[in-house]
Amino acid sequence: MSRIVTLGSASQDIYMIDCDDFESTFLDGGLSIFGKMTAGSKIDIDKVAYEVGGGGVNSAVTFARFGHETIFMGNLARDAAGDAVLECLDRENIDSSYVEFVDGQTACSVILLDARQAERTILAYRGVSASFGNLDPEDLESIQPDWLYVTSLRGDMDLLLAFFEKAHALGAKIMFNPGAAEIDHLSKLIGLLDLVDVLIVNKEEASRIVPGVILVELVDHLSNYCPTVIITDGMMGAIAANRDSQETYRFGVYEQDRLRDRTGAGDAIGSGFLAKWADGGSFRDSLIYAAANASKVTQRYGAHAGIITCDEHLHPMPIQEINYDHES
Repeated sequence: MSRIVTLGSASQDIYMIDCDDFESTFLDGGLSIFGKMTAGSKIDIDKVAYEVGGGGVNSAVTFARFGHETIFMGNLARDAAGDAVLECLDRENIDSSYVEFVDGQTACSVILLDARQAERTILAYRGVSASFGNLDPEDLESIQPDWLYVTSLRGDMDLLLAFFEKAHALGAKIMFNPGAAEIDHLSKLIGLLDLVDVLIVNKEEASRIVPGVILVELVDHLSNYCPTVIITDGMMGAIAANRDSQETYRFGVYEQDRLRDRTGAGDAIGSGFLAKWADGGSFRDSLIYAAANASKVTQRYGAHAGIITCDEHLHPMPIQEINYDHES
């Protein structure tokens, strides 16, 4: 097992779940989740659920349940939402000693979920996870991690560089899941990729970083910057390439009884891959574990309820190795 630091956001997630009032309809060319809601009305919903989320915490839960020694680094406020996050970290046996308490309010999201079609709208308040400049890369010196798993730091490229350089100086490997705020600084992002061991993005994000339309093109171009690349494509599955072993796989969605909530699926596939990979799993097996973790998460409400452990019995799933010549 490995020592893994997760760096990113933490939030309380409040689910408003309904079967008809949030019915998804097409409006002005886009999908609306407010089908039967009008301004000034009072809507009775079917269910409410209080969960904990945020990219840093979601990934930490996967690592801890797999059995890795897991440390979360991020910001909380001393409020009820912060208490909920701390209770989650303690329950999951995640080290919270590097959490920074900041004046303000802990991040919070209200998720309006159409229970029939599993469509959702997320109202996100960033709170003290809006910036991370108070976090200190020198803390990695005392942690001595094997891996640093980094989610979006809201576009703070200088801080990302400082964490990446410190991790490399300590011999730690880096997995990076950038967000839109990082991709907005494209030239700086591409410069950071030289320090990244594993990159995970979705198809839309990949197409903003490198040229290409289809997944094979995108993963091939990104592999010029990073030795291991995973690109997700929602219900269409994902593609992944390992430059060192010359393996590329296209894989579908792991078996799914019922899709309930996509929240946290991206975090689940990224952290699921690293949980297995850091334990010495093969590239192929790590991808299967990642797909299974994401599928199990989407079958439950919230980003944590479905997260699996290292003992999960996995069934066969659609996965195909792709053989082609990489561009120079």
